[in-house]
Amino acid sequence: MADASTRSERSSQSAEFTGRTALVTGGSRGIGRSTCLMLAEHGARVAINYARNEEAARAALEMIEEAGAEGMIVQADVSSEADVNRMAAEVRSRLGPVDLLVNNAGIAKNQPHSELAFADWKRMFEVNVDGVFLATWAVKDEMIERGFGRIVNVASLAGIILKKDMIHYATTKAAVISLTRHCAEAFAPHNVRVNCVAPGLTDTDLAGSGNPGMIDRLIASTPMGRIAQPGEMASVIRFLLSEDSSFVTGQTVTACGGRS
Repeated sequence: MADASTRSERSSQSAEFTGRTALVTGGSRGIGRSTCLMLAEHGARVAINYARNEEAARAALEMIEEAGAEGMIVQADVSSEADVNRMAAEVRSRLGPVDLLVNNAGIAKNQPHSELAFADWKRMFEVNVDGVFLATWAVKDEMIERGFGRIVNVASLAGIILKKDMIHYATTKAAVISLTRHCAEAFAPHNVRVNCVAPGLTDTDLAGSGNPGMIDRLIASTPMGRIAQPGEMASVIRFLLSEDSSFVTGQTVTACGGRS
């Protein structure tokens, strides 16, 4: 049986985001959904962004409400400035100004260079890079004004290691890592911390849409010999959003089972 101090510590941890409003882009599935649930379990009010799958977003909202937290779903294409600004306004109106932002929305595609067209390159950047910029810019001024903000960008191990058949995707994720560092430097004097997590192979719909043989090869090349679960990435995100990482900004945490 846990002693009184241990129970008190757990209680404090479970409420560490109480009074905070969180926005998670791409929050209806995978790492995003696990992150929304984690935030709810730790006391935050949670806004779940989705692009098209309203059913999945509502299922995620049910999980949040079952955890006893207040939440909402909000549709927006993160590559659209008008959509993102509307999303931020809706969240602000219903849940309050955003304190915790997780830029998780993204797309991925395996595509050899011989098949990679400029339209593919452009769309990848619109979602994976423009989306992070637009969501950050929609909330960062209020964070700076209040003297508090926590931002976590979800990149990928692909932004660090070479991916010859994912040139456009890997380049966008390297850009997210760089954007994280520069925003962290700019916002640091205002108590707004910006960090990044670079997941390795994770059991999400995105990974499931890939070539099964490729998934097997990636698992075989992972020293820990398995695929990660979305909740394991949510735990890293929780650390970067929390005051456990109070002196950490501009960093990219690779959670990849040893592949990097």
